[in-house]
Amino acid sequence: MAVHVIASSLMTSDHTAHRARSVGHGSWVVSYLPGRTLTCAQAVAALRVAEVVPTLLDLVGELADEVGLTALEAVGMAVRQSAWPEERPAPTRHRWTAGAHGAGVS
Repeated sequence: MAVHVIASSLMTSDHTAHRARSVGHGSWVVSYLPGRTLTCAQAVAALRVAEVVPTLLDLVGELADEVGLTALEAVGMAVRQSAWPEERPAPTRHRWTAGAHGAGVS
């Protein structure tokens, strides 16, 4: 994975078709984030996301197929659905009797 900066005005990658371009004053826009202006570091991070997402979706897609879902359905459900609450055993009730523990009680 490598993000390349060309003439301080364009960022490309050899792993995605997405690009970032400079809009001046240290600001960048990224092809898949229309309407957002980012710093240089943020633009690099955005391109790196674009590099890894297809690989991640391929892996998730293989697993999702096994349960009859698309990759995006599986990701969405895994993120949005709450986990079941942890099952906890009912508290045990202690029965106290006067005996050895009842010292001092008359």
